Amino acid sequence: MEVFWRRGYEAASLQNLLSAMAISKSSFYQTFGSKHELFQRCLQLFRERQVRLMTAALEQAPSGKEFLRTMLRSAASEVVADEPPKGCLIMNTATEFSGRDAIVADLVGKGASQFTEVFRCAIERAQSVGEIDSGKDAEVLARYVVTTISGLKTMAKAGMQATAIEDVAELALSALS
Repeated sequence: MEVFWRRGYEAASLQNLLSAMAISKSSFYQTFGSKHELFQRCLQLFRERQVRLMTAALEQAPSGKEFLRTMLRSAASEVVADEPPKGCLIMNTATEFSGRDAIVADLVGKGASQFTEVFRCAIERAQSVGEIDSGKDAEVLARYVVTTISGLKTMAKAGMQATAIEDVAELALSALS
C-alpha cells in the first residue's frame, strides 16, 4: 500500500512491489493475481483503516467541531513531517485514474462516501450542541469537508506551507458555523 500511496498506481513497478513485500514474482502472482488486484486490496484496506481511525478519533474528540478542526488541519502536520506529504490514497487515486477504471472508481466512491459519513456524524454532533448551525444540511457540509481536506492534502503535496494550510483549515471551519 505504501508503494502505491507514494508512487501512484502507474509509477509503481512490479519490482517496487516485490521489493516492498520481500516476495518473489511467483509468490506475488499466486497470492494477488495481478498488480490491479493488489491495488484494489490496498484501496479497500486503506479505506477500512482510515474510517476506523477517523471513527475512533471522533469518539475520543471533546466535540464534533474539535474533531473537524483536527481533521482539517491534518494536512499541515504532513508538511512538517520528516517524509514528503503523501496526500490521501483514495483521493490520489481519483486524480490518477480520472474515472477510467470502473472497479477503481467504485472503490474511490465508496471511500469518499464512508469518509463523508464520518464527517456527517461529526457535524450532527456539533449541530446538536450548537457548535454548527442546525439549519445547515449536514450531508452537504460533510461533502464540503471531504473536498476541502482533499484539496489541502493535495496542496501540501504541492509544497504549500503548514501555516497557510492551517489558515485555510480555520477558514473552512468557520464556513461550517
